[in-house]
Amino acid sequence: MACTGCTTNRGCNTLETDGRSSCGNCSAGSCNKLNVFNWLGNISEIVPQGMFPVVEVRFKNTRKDFFINVNKLTLYVGDLVVTESEMGYDVGTVSATGEIVRLQLKKKDIKDTNSLKKILRKAKQQDIDKWKEAQALEYKALLKSRELAKSLNLEMKLIDVEYQGDKTKAIFYYTADGRVDFRELIKKLAAELKIRVEMRQIGSRQEAARLGGIGVCGRELCCSTWLTDFRTINTNVVRYQQLSINPAKLAGQCGKLKCCLNYELDAYMDALKEFPEVQDKELITQKGKAKFIKIDVFKRIIYWAYENDMGTFIPLSIERTKEILEMNSKNDYPEDLLISPSNQEKNKDLPANSETISIHNEDDLNRFDNKFKTNQRNFKRKK
Repeated sequence: MACTGCTTNRGCNTLETDGRSSCGNCSAGSCNKLNVFNWLGNISEIVPQGMFPVVEVRFKNTRKDFFINVNKLTLYVGDLVVTESEMGYDVGTVSATGEIVRLQLKKKDIKDTNSLKKILRKAKQQDIDKWKEAQALEYKALLKSRELAKSLNLEMKLIDVEYQGDKTKAIFYYTADGRVDFRELIKKLAAELKIRVEMRQIGSRQEAARLGGIGVCGRELCCSTWLTDFRTINTNVVRYQQLSINPAKLAGQCGKLKCCLNYELDAYMDALKEFPEVQDKELITQKGKAKFIKIDVFKRIIYWAYENDMGTFIPLSIERTKEILEMNSKNDYPEDLLISPSNQEKNKDLPANSETISIHNEDDLNRFDNKFKTNQRNFKRKK
């Protein structure tokens, strides 16, 4: 039997009589979306366990909420509980308890805990059976909603359906470019499914988080495993990291710029403070003018190329670049970009492995032919 809140089908623990272990708790411990690691788990030695009355409960996919444990039930992570809702009740899985929940409330700026809904009881077998029946209806409801939306010519994409634990309400998640008049769709869905219907519009990033998937890095998507806040990402982030603006490589599964572009941005911003402003400047030497090509941020190298030889990149240190810019401002022009070997004091700033890089004939389709022919001859000799 697979985990109820999991997309990996790794198996689950069996339900015991005391309700401590349930099929909502993954035996692998890490396949649920947006798991919370309780790094304050040992604080019970200082603060008595269960002292903080608020519990975090996870529902389908990434939906979570906080509830007050008014009945002072002994709850553990993975327990199935029956929670209060606007109308009826719902069934969810406990995802965090204790002092870690206090910090989660502070992070989300929730100060009034008295307004939170309540945990009614631990889920009984009857509650779990009804909850599973509701989950089994979700896929058919999603297909039906898509058919009705298509027949009504609504420009919306229905993503997911979440049934309430008591089978009296369903939440339909959708994406759309603009406002959609779905009043007729709600009427038809309510008449067809005999339930209350709620429509919620989500963004493309939230869509990727709910559906999940594997990124180009080979790992599960950040938004579906641990990332909870989606910060805005623009093309300036790409420019700061000296990346080529290629939408096919920079876009994630949501179609927007990858969230991971923000992870190292601060390090790049700090490193770029040492570099001079060279974006629209030229270095003038007696040999000719040199134009800026690119920056290697962490090797602290700036690449230049002469106007009459744009195929050869010449690496310069930050200090040497600043020196030539200062000389040019005084109408003084060095003989060459590179520092002469006799001037060892200035030459020490340039990395030892820095050499001119030639990109001549890089578009020539036959540039590797001679190399391959040599390898073939050597292979025949070995035979």
